[in-house]
Amino acid sequence: MVKAYEPLYTVPEVAKVLKTNRERVYTLINTGKLPYILLGSKKVRGGDLERYINGLPAAMPEKEKCDG
Repeated sequence: MVKAYEPLYTVPEVAKVLKTNRERVYTLINTGKLPYILLGSKKVRGGDLERYINGLPAAMPEKEKCDG
């Protein structure tokens, strides 16, 4: 979960929040899906991370297929 009042996250911290790996986070950053700032290394603002998470579509269960 995004921590309240946490202004910046490192790539490893973002990966932990998203429960993914660093490579996936770099892909999100490099494709422009997750904004970042450059302060020595790439950092993600807490607000941007929260907006990214809230913008993800909810998964919908597939309709059951009838065999009859």
